Amino acid sequence: MGLLQPEAGVLFWMTLAFAVVFIVLARYGFPVIVRAIEERKAYIDRSLEKARAAERKLRELDAEGQAVRAAAERERGRILREAAETRDALLAEARRRADEEGARIVAAARDKAEGEREAILQDARHQVALLSIAITEKMLRERWTTKRRRRGSRKRCSTRWRAGANERRHRICIPD
Repeated sequence: MGLLQPEAGVLFWMTLAFAVVFIVLARYGFPVIVRAIEERKAYIDRSLEKARAAERKLRELDAEGQAVRAAAERERGRILREAAETRDALLAEARRRADEEGARIVAAARDKAEGEREAILQDARHQVALLSIAITEKMLRERWTTKRRRRGSRKRCSTRWRAGANERRHRICIPD
């Protein structure tokens, strides 16, 4: 007997063993295997459906997040515009107050300078008046002295009322 030619008895027993194993597997093994495969397929289908649902939820959340982000950007823009308007209003008010205060200070400085100018002018007038009195007095004394030397020392004296603090009579001597 050769290796490639099977005998009838071996062939019979192999077929019978195959049939018994096939029947036992078909009756008890294949249903369990098929059920496990079906359960696995159902589990995979449920997992795929959950993944699709999670993906849809993620897209919805992403869209919702973008909407919230856009709303936040709009709100930020509005707040920035209001802050800029408030800043501009405060700056304008501060400038106006500073201009008013500056004008008030300049006016006060002008008034003070004008008062000082008037005081200086008044003092200068007074000094000029005193100086002209002193010059006139000096000129008159020189003149009188010169006349007195020429004529001698004659004096005319008279009593006159003189305006003063206590209104007294004074004797005034005027040289000729």
